[in-house]
Amino acid sequence: MSQAVLETRALTRSFGGLTAVAQVALTLVIGELHAVIGPNGAGKSTLINLLSGDLRPSSGQILIDGASVGGLPAHRLARLGIGRSYQKTNILKSLPALENVRLAAQARHGGGRRLFQTARGARDLVALAEAALARVGLASASDRPAGQLSHGEQRQLEIAMTLATEPRALLLDEPLAGMGPEETERMVTLLRQLAADHAVLLVEHDMDVVFAVADRLTVMVDGRVIASGPPEMIRSSAAVREAYLGEATA
Repeated sequence: MSQAVLETRALTRSFGGLTAVAQVALTLVIGELHAVIGPNGAGKSTLINLLSGDLRPSSGQILIDGASVGGLPAHRLARLGIGRSYQKTNILKSLPALENVRLAAQARHGGGRRLFQTARGARDLVALAEAALARVGLASASDRPAGQLSHGEQRQLEIAMTLATEPRALLLDEPLAGMGPEETERMVTLLRQLAADHAVLLVEHDMDVVFAVADRLTVMVDGRVIASGPPEMIRSSAAVREAYLGEATA
């Protein structure tokens, strides 16, 4: 297996007397799409918030390239190659799609000296933004206000904004939420493409999509991992069917 880009060891987060994530071990490598599934309240969103730096661990380790980074804030982790999307789109709807992505690139690469420069004065950032839009299939929508894009296109735009930060690991929190069949198909194709040159962690409730695209699945229940392995192993696990998949189809 390739060297881990992002790894956790006994990662734990408690809120008072509630342990939302308990002793989680996880490994993300480039070229692999790793999906995390589980019923509501399993700890999936807390896990992704820990990995992105939006929450600090109570105990355990988060490592990037083998170096401990647990407790570093989100902007520091972004500079180390961690990018994430959120359950709710986080875009500036009045600005063109290209400007949304350029601002994301500027936040990661621009620094204070570029804060007040125009797009014309930072052609390298514009080129990075254009490449990110093209990667997600939105090159033709670069001049459209983000608020005029369809729901699926807005989700693609948010991923483009994440790509503009040049991450090596992508943390995608329910990127298919609210999509219709055609939008879902486009996003599935994009996820497969992204996994070719990124380490991808996917949190998603659509089980058909998860089993179609994931190279590895980790199943969480009550904050703990109950199973982790290839899709075939997870699908045949009696414990998983009882704890999650069976519940979903009941």
